[in-house]
Amino acid sequence: MFAPLWILSIRIRGFLRRYAPTNILLAAIHTRRGLKWGMLAALLAAPYTFAAVLCVGLVEGGAPGWVNLLVLLFLWNALKFVIAGPVSVIRLIHARAVESRARRTAGIPVLSDGVALERV
Repeated sequence: MFAPLWILSIRIRGFLRRYAPTNILLAAIHTRRGLKWGMLAALLAAPYTFAAVLCVGLVEGGAPGWVNLLVLLFLWNALKFVIAGPVSVIRLIHARAVESRARRTAGIPVLSDGVALERV
């Protein structure tokens, strides 16, 4: 009984990672090239929070109860982006430190090393 549920959860996770827009964006942010966009993407939490507040107002005004599921979805997505911002900054700082350390230890000369610079 446990194995089919496990397999189903793996397949659902794979589907959501491939086709859910927020998961696609977060996967792009967590690449080395995308780390610099993390804090900007954290600003996407504001529209998701606004949408959640709007849906709460609709439910209080008499909308069907399933709109509460949208509230949960919007808040979950907002939380993902709020967390992704600082995490991406920390990962960017770490990646740049590792790259800087690798450049220093490799001893690769910079283009301006050994070149006399003249004022023009």
